[in-house]
Amino acid sequence: MDSRISARALALSLGGWRTREPAYEALADGIRLLCLDNRLAPRTALPAERELAAALQVSRSTVAAAYRSLRDTGHIASLRGSGSVTLPLGGRDAGRVDPAEGMIDLQQASPPAWPGLSGIMAETAAGAPALVSRVGYDVLGRIELREAIARRYAARGIPTRADEVLVTTGAQSAIHLVSSVLIGRGDRVLVETPTYPHAADALRRAGGRLVGIPVTTDDGWDVDRAEQAFARTLPVMAYLMPDFQNPTGRSMSAAERHALLAAGERAGSVIVLDETTADLDIDRGRLAPGFEASEPGTVVRLGSLGKTVWGGLRLGWVRADGDLIRRLVAARPAHDLGTPEFEQAVATRLLDRFDGIVEQRSALLRSGRDAVTGALREALPGWGIPETHGGVSLWIELGEPLSSALVMEARSRGVLLSAGPRFSVDGGHERHLRVPFTSPPEEMVRAAQVLAEAWASVRTGAPSALVERAGAVV
Repeated sequence: MDSRISARALALSLGGWRTREPAYEALADGIRLLCLDNRLAPRTALPAERELAAALQVSRSTVAAAYRSLRDTGHIASLRGSGSVTLPLGGRDAGRVDPAEGMIDLQQASPPAWPGLSGIMAETAAGAPALVSRVGYDVLGRIELREAIARRYAARGIPTRADEVLVTTGAQSAIHLVSSVLIGRGDRVLVETPTYPHAADALRRAGGRLVGIPVTTDDGWDVDRAEQAFARTLPVMAYLMPDFQNPTGRSMSAAERHALLAAGERAGSVIVLDETTADLDIDRGRLAPGFEASEPGTVVRLGSLGKTVWGGLRLGWVRADGDLIRRLVAARPAHDLGTPEFEQAVATRLLDRFDGIVEQRSALLRSGRDAVTGALREALPGWGIPETHGGVSLWIELGEPLSSALVMEARSRGVLLSAGPRFSVDGGHERHLRVPFTSPPEEMVRAAQVLAEAWASVRTGAPSALVERAGAVV
């Protein structure tokens, strides 16, 4: 087995798990969701029944029945002398369930492929003889693509040379590479909460100790908390999403950008900006770029084509000063030996048409956002549905700490979502739910109807004391 979780830590991760009766099935569902969201890794040893019962203040028979239910569904195994251990979920991607036919999959906030992509791929394939004449191993990236990316930054008011760009196999690869170079074991890393969970996983894997700063749909970034955290912890790095933050959809104001950059510069931190959603503007109007650092090396920008063109086009990049690019190039062979030539050639053609691509994506996302926002406000008037001007998702305030239970109930009715705590850095967010609006409008309306039915079922089954404590009536 790889790790062990204490009874206290598991109880904290479960949060308000007792959302329906019988209690043992509510407990089993809570642990299932931790496994499905990869908040409880495969091959993790669970606490002994007696220890968990004491931590949760329930009977040992409740825990025993919950473990038995989890064994029946293949989520854990009980080994003689080793207790109960979580199991890999059928070789699937961590945190993701494969949808059955007819299900609406809203686990990943990613729109379908841009309609013109197949034509671009066909054009690129016609030039295959020239592509295969290249060596194929290039950890920096082909010059034509780096020049195209540099021109996009220059058009935004960020002067960039091709030697300040490194091409990667997607934004996630960029996050892993930058983290491995900048972060040492035990280093502090400032990160928003809630945040993109795979980025948090990468920062932790690099050895970072995450320091969360709150961001909300109503008030944006808690600048006072952020300034205090920079001054107190002196993080080596801060990972931020300034435009259409995932999952809240919030964008930083000019004042927030200035304040966070200034605090980072005082602390000597490298500010890593994840801009993978920055081009997904629906109706906000473009802001000034912000984060113009006074010292080279202070700001690093990450981008990709995953959200704007297609998630299956694994191509991203790092924009940084030349010194850091050289360090990344030196470290990269331990991760991979370069980005595939075909994808780079496709991306070069796409960037020549990028303004038209962004315009189409804006219209697509507007239709999904408007459909699901209207349907949810009509069916669930007690929920807090935010105004979101771009990006890929809504970060909804439920009014009650029932996010995990709602996700499990919606899953049984054919809609796959991720619960609020999946996006937390240090626990919480059981009162929130991320709902992507990347599916067609008719699917978004159907998903809203399913959520309304699931919510009614979850609230009916939740113990009355929990509902009363929430202080919200729907």
